[in-house]
Amino acid sequence: MSKEDAEDRASLVSRQIPEMKLSTAENPLTAPRPVPQDLKPAEKAQYRFQVKGNAIITGGAGTLALEAARALLEHGVSGLALWDMNPDQAFESVKKLHSQFPDRRIITEAVDVRDEAQIASAVESSVKVLGSIDILCCFAGVVGCTHAIEMKADEWRRTHDINLTGSFLCAQGVARQMIKQGTAGSVVFTASISAHHTNFPQPQAAYNSSKTALLSLSKSLAAEWSSHGIRVNTLSPGYMDTILNEGEGLTRARSIWNERNPMGRMGVPWELTGPLVLLCSEAGRYVNGTDITVDGGAMAL
Repeated sequence: MSKEDAEDRASLVSRQIPEMKLSTAENPLTAPRPVPQDLKPAEKAQYRFQVKGNAIITGGAGTLALEAARALLEHGVSGLALWDMNPDQAFESVKKLHSQFPDRRIITEAVDVRDEAQIASAVESSVKVLGSIDILCCFAGVVGCTHAIEMKADEWRRTHDINLTGSFLCAQGVARQMIKQGTAGSVVFTASISAHHTNFPQPQAAYNSSKTALLSLSKSLAAEWSSHGIRVNTLSPGYMDTILNEGEGLTRARSIWNERNPMGRMGVPWELTGPLVLLCSEAGRYVNGTDITVDGGAMAL
């Protein structure tokens, strides 16, 4: 290729690449919003961690998602849409949320996060009921423990399709709605300590790589969407004491996980909700493109 051809090619490519628009100090969607000074100290504290608007939670029938739903309701979210492949399995839990928060709108949607059409339809129906979408929390995910040498391509693809591509497609669909609304918003991906450190003793190459990719994705989206007032962050939970980590088959693994943790135990779902509320509330308004590790110090070793 001649020098002239190279220059022509570079010029053509540069004209085809869209520019990333960064926010400005005058952008009302990203401008600081200090605590009103006429509030009493207790009211200021409440204001700082209040959660405004409506939220979508994927994987909404799972333990972590339902704990997150309760926390967001406690901190003031107006409405919730719980998306899951099988939302009926959480019927009793959702019924309880309805009884405890009768003034809030809580709906469920059957959604496969790998399906763009289903996501678009669920966004539309969620907006129709709730009025707006202001928060997205992605908890939908799958775990597999297959040795890499034995893993089938289908298992690798399924893990990444749900954990990574599914998170992206949901974020993309919700971000489009936020931009259409002209409102700011918060997107929170659920990564994992598996994104920072190889699991032991279980082999999880597909899971680990899908969660690591989420860290990079969140930074890219945070950079691209911040001019629209959309913040994108990740939470990286350590091993959580849920039904997924129970059973005789995991006795040895649980013992190892506890021994390799400075606090000597697994986390409980409630302990993940504080950092989540931070990222979704006024308190997290300047937190963007970052990851919060909630692991009892496991990554310190």
